[in-house]
Amino acid sequence: MSKWRRLFVCFNNIQMSTKHKDQGKMQPKGQILNAIHRLIEFIGKWIYTFVAFLKGPAESQPPIKDLTLLHSATTLALKIRNKQLTSQEVVQSYIDRIKEIQPILNCVVEDRFEDALKEAKLCDDLLKSENAPSPQVLAEEKPFFGVPFTTKDCIAIAGMKQTAGLTIRKNVVSEHDAEVVRLMRAAGAIPLATTNVSELAMWWETSNCLYGTTKNPYNTRHIVGGSSGGEGCIQAAAGSPLGIGSDIGGSIRIPSYFNGLFGHKPSTGMVSNDGQYPSAQSEDQNRLLSIGPMCRYAQDLLPTLKILADKNADMLHLNEKVDISKLKFYYMEDDGGQYFTSPVESEIREAMRKVVQYLEKAHKIKATKIHIKKMKKSIALWMANMSCKDEKDFTYELSNRVGHINLWWEFLKWTLFLSNHTLIALLTATFERFAVKHGSDKHTKFIQESKELYREFQDILGEDGVFLYPTHPTAAPMHYEPLIKPFNFSYTGIINVLGLPATACPLGLNKQGLPIGIQVVSGLHQDRLTIAVCEELERGFGGWVPPTIVA
Repeated sequence: MSKWRRLFVCFNNIQMSTKHKDQGKMQPKGQILNAIHRLIEFIGKWIYTFVAFLKGPAESQPPIKDLTLLHSATTLALKIRNKQLTSQEVVQSYIDRIKEIQPILNCVVEDRFEDALKEAKLCDDLLKSENAPSPQVLAEEKPFFGVPFTTKDCIAIAGMKQTAGLTIRKNVVSEHDAEVVRLMRAAGAIPLATTNVSELAMWWETSNCLYGTTKNPYNTRHIVGGSSGGEGCIQAAAGSPLGIGSDIGGSIRIPSYFNGLFGHKPSTGMVSNDGQYPSAQSEDQNRLLSIGPMCRYAQDLLPTLKILADKNADMLHLNEKVDISKLKFYYMEDDGGQYFTSPVESEIREAMRKVVQYLEKAHKIKATKIHIKKMKKSIALWMANMSCKDEKDFTYELSNRVGHINLWWEFLKWTLFLSNHTLIALLTATFERFAVKHGSDKHTKFIQESKELYREFQDILGEDGVFLYPTHPTAAPMHYEPLIKPFNFSYTGIINVLGLPATACPLGLNKQGLPIGIQVVSGLHQDRLTIAVCEELERGFGGWVPPTIVA
């Protein structure tokens, strides 16, 4: 039996076991493997730190000099409607900012600056014309009139490349807008650029062989998350007022968390996935995938979600006001002791406790600490729901869906620096071969357990419950460090399995100056609750922390 198969069998057996849960103790095999994993993390951390030291100090991004960049997208739209700012001025401000940050952060993969300026001029000309619509009409019909926005490279914009970070797709140009882009355009917004992703959007560090690695604006030695990492980076660095990301295992929430932003994964099925590449290969995968907003200010979440949800917005009751004091709050500080994930850092636990204290002090809400046993199976449940059928596995995806790559040949090429694929993409394809097979007894069991966990959450949350949970167990790791802690995405992935809405909420910076926060989860179609809670926590904790500002 190969070492990969032995590792997966051990991991799978541990995940399936229930004896330790009943006794509240970890089995000896689990203790040993957990200790080995902690040791690997500890040694790896020191190695990555030493390598970063040899490379020299972190680079600093330019300070913000143009105060237009500090407005929310909602405020920019208001100022443009009222002719306090022109769309051309706003678009130019963001173009200038992108040109400042791009050489340092590498967040943009393709721009449409000239076309964006032309479209901005059309907006300004309309406002100057005799037939100009009133600000009230614009606010209702085109709420983001004249405001630029960006999207991750996986989401199609007509006339622009859609590579998904795959080298073989370097010349693929989209013929049509993704549905979410079409809706944003209809709301008056102007596409400005596309941003970097991990290879095929299947890893939580943004790096690929086509466009390279994106760096964290708070410390360039650290990652931006993935797969919507370029989008998280450009938002945090004030290079865009509003962004669109997609999320199948945390790809909106992890980059939002690592970059100190708000990012919302909508309830399953509420926003069209049309125009996202790679598209889902099964009904289970499509249920995991959601497209949603990423932004610096919580007030931009609701109006953007209204646009993206389109006809489904009525199902979400987004116009209903939320009384925070009447909500029921529940929380977990960790996943209950899942194997192969890092322990939740003390500063993140403390941030969670401060939120609980804030709710009690400000709204007299007593949050309930709960323990949901099945959260220990987060990795296994997510992997089961992601399993493919008809041999359309990751080697098929890496070939751009025209066959299957030869894994061992690609590994050999990689050692010789000749492969067009990242190491993690090849490792992912390898690991997938030993995962639970679609349609097997184990797969059926995990799918059933996923449904049971969903019902458990729905019973707890109902229509007025909110669940507070870590977005990730650590702050943004150093570049390539996720290789030794690959399963840490399970904190977000399990929420995709449930199909519930979740919003990443920033809670300031840790002692290293890196963003930390939590995710806010609610019952199905209760998206307005998570957004309302994030708006409240933004008032209480400050939200996005901007880089240096020069007045």
